[in-house]
Amino acid sequence: MPRRRATPESYAPGSAPQQDRHFVTALARGLEVLGCFRRGEALLGNQDIAARTGLPKSTVSRLTHTLTALGYLHYVPELGRYRLGMAVVSLGGAMLAGLDIRRLARPLLQALATETRSIVALGGRDRMRMIYLELARGESAVAVNLEAGSRIALATTAMGRAWLAACPPAEREAVLRQAPPEEQPRLRATLARALEEQAEYGCCCSFGDWQQDVNAIALGFHPGGGMPPMVVNCGAPSFLVSPEYLLQEARPRLQALVRRLEHCMDLAAALPG
Repeated sequence: MPRRRATPESYAPGSAPQQDRHFVTALARGLEVLGCFRRGEALLGNQDIAARTGLPKSTVSRLTHTLTALGYLHYVPELGRYRLGMAVVSLGGAMLAGLDIRRLARPLLQALATETRSIVALGGRDRMRMIYLELARGESAVAVNLEAGSRIALATTAMGRAWLAACPPAEREAVLRQAPPEEQPRLRATLARALEEQAEYGCCCSFGDWQQDVNAIALGFHPGGGMPPMVVNCGAPSFLVSPEYLLQEARPRLQALVRRLEHCMDLAAALPG
């Protein structure tokens, strides 16, 4: 029987999967370097990157030199630091342009955001965090500083919990194994709660868990077309939306939005070309 090839989800960040001859460690390290850049942090030095990746500074120096030569990083000599290069922008733009679901979701998200005076977003998983792919904002929901590209926690957010509830058990287990051992009991408790909420409410909730003054609900779904599970969430500051409002008023609208989005994706997949 052939040996099952491991996937990137099988490995914790920084691990060395020596048992898998198909895994290219140098490539993984280069991608870890690019993954160090966070929203609001335009510039990082080799020492910053070494601290975040756990790699030796000499290794980081070679990686940043290579990534700069390829255009994925841009070196700022007067500061001795790097910023993401245009090649990353091009790569990310190509990925987002290929997501027809964003175009289909945009008017649906905006309609629900307007109706509920909240932020409504489409998101997917990026390692142990969720990333907003598209976002719409109701007139009153201006206090939460989120936009497309923002990353939020997996464990404490409605979006993250809904993704855990929606994804296949094997993929879910692989993702949970990425977390440090000391965090896994909390993540597994989060998963149990997410599955309970999905069964009881038909969505997952975060009432003051991610941020004390923010309430949200979310629903995961499978868009098809070979894409991974995605999530739509609906939330706002607690002074605008109470848990009762989200569950009683916003929840049926969120569920209807996801059903319509799934239907639109099915129709798009059936079109020729």
